[in-house]
Amino acid sequence: MIAKNDEVKRSKIWRIVTTVSTVVIIVGAALLLAKLFTTNPLEGDWADEDGNFNMSIMKNGSMVITIPEAEEAVSVDVDMKYTLNKDEKTITITPDEAGFQKLADKTSGQYTEEEIRQALSTVITTFDYSVDQEQLTLTEREYGEQLVLIKE
Repeated sequence: MIAKNDEVKRSKIWRIVTTVSTVVIIVGAALLLAKLFTTNPLEGDWADEDGNFNMSIMKNGSMVITIPEAEEAVSVDVDMKYTLNKDEKTITITPDEAGFQKLADKTSGQYTEEEIRQALSTVITTFDYSVDQEQLTLTEREYGEQLVLIKE
């Protein structure tokens, strides 16, 4: 077949093939390990199981929480910040305090600053997180209350 009866050529081709295969396997394993240890496990779009809010987590420490429309009101997107600690498996969500009044003004009186703050009160804290398949469980550290979010 390859190099018919020339054992030297076949041996040389075999060494090249095994060397290239080994390099490809090592590079692939290194990429997978790098992705495993450097990616944000929470990154993506998540919907609250109860339908109270949606959460979009970006890699740069920012997130957008969407409060869905209530009755005839429009939905509101609230920019938030988060700090992720992968070692302790915690996420701390902090609000942009000045942004609450601006958001209330944008909704033309359909939401007040206090209503927006109240809607987000359950997520502005530190949580222990657990990701299982397409489900994110946030457990409030102080009282143990849980929020279950489904990946969109």
